[in-house]
Amino acid sequence: MSSIFLSRVLRGRAARLKSINAARPTLPKTLPARSYTSSSPTNASEGSSRPPRPIEDSTSALDYKSAHRRARPPPLPKTDQPRLRSAEEAVTNILYNTPPPSTEPFKKHILNCLVQNEPGVLSRVSGILAARGFNIDSLVVCKTEISDLSRMCIVLSGQDGVVEQARRQLEDLVPVWAVLDYTETRTINRELLLVKVSTLGPEYLEDQLVGGPSHDPRAHGSALYPPESAIWEGSEGEIPHHHNAKMEREISMATSFEQSGKSTHYPSPPAPPPLSHDGQQEVNIPPALTPHQLLTLKSTNLQALTTLASHFGAKVVDISENSVIIELSAKSDRIDAFLGLVKGWGILESARTGVMVMARTPIASLESEEEAVAVGGPIDASLLPPG
Repeated sequence: MSSIFLSRVLRGRAARLKSINAARPTLPKTLPARSYTSSSPTNASEGSSRPPRPIEDSTSALDYKSAHRRARPPPLPKTDQPRLRSAEEAVTNILYNTPPPSTEPFKKHILNCLVQNEPGVLSRVSGILAARGFNIDSLVVCKTEISDLSRMCIVLSGQDGVVEQARRQLEDLVPVWAVLDYTETRTINRELLLVKVSTLGPEYLEDQLVGGPSHDPRAHGSALYPPESAIWEGSEGEIPHHHNAKMEREISMATSFEQSGKSTHYPSPPAPPPLSHDGQQEVNIPPALTPHQLLTLKSTNLQALTTLASHFGAKVVDISENSVIIELSAKSDRIDAFLGLVKGWGILESARTGVMVMARTPIASLESEEEAVAVGGPIDASLLPPG
């Protein structure tokens, strides 16, 4: 079989050589045909001019693909219901398919809600935020110049994705017109503070908190300076026997309780003042302030508070006998700093309104106008319509 195939190839090459020689008339001499030594059947068929039989190979991708088609896989078995999984497989599937928890940081968000001016809107908005676990840091609600429109400013802390879901859920409420997130917007935020500070100093703060704003530090009937007659005494200047025994039992019980829960690394508290020979407790009462000393004390503290308020842009709106009320409108961090400084004098009362926010109006600068002209380029007058 191989000899027949080889003979056919050789005959084809000889025929091609003859045709090439016949196409060269200018050659002086015709090249003789090469003689091949082969078997007798090959020599007998030299005069045949048929082309050789094509060789079957994989040079043609299309023919190869058509000749070697892939067999389809067997069909899957048909079942009426899927295989029942075990509890271990179900738990493993849930654990591996559960996404990891979000690693976004918690930051402060400022939401501005435009709502309908009607009863019950505040409770519905706060209910949605409470259901999602948000702690509202600040909430300011007030009607606007439009009679049917109210503005609500909410400050809370949370992740961006969770806050965005809450914002969309708030917008779905019927009485809510829109909810704006001013977290990444350039805004003006202000908060109002009213704080009542003592002008007597921290030494008399406890007395003012107990005795009220009209406390007089020159009197000895306060919690800090008890009167001399405020002592335990009986009918004849002696403590009754049953009162004395009861007090001793209470003192022993309190001492044993403190000793049992007390650490050895901390010093013991000072002992109570001793009792006199007649059973009365000795009380060291400081001398009362003179009017001049009281006036000097008030004047010094008031001047210091006024100077501090002027540095923060605050103002004193009320001056009483022993306290002042200061008003400050500023950012939240500035208000926190002011409260930390006036705490040394003694804060009697304080009230804050919460954060109010309004977005800044953008102003086009000269650089932005030049960039817009450079990007747009000059206008070609030929491209304009006629007229």
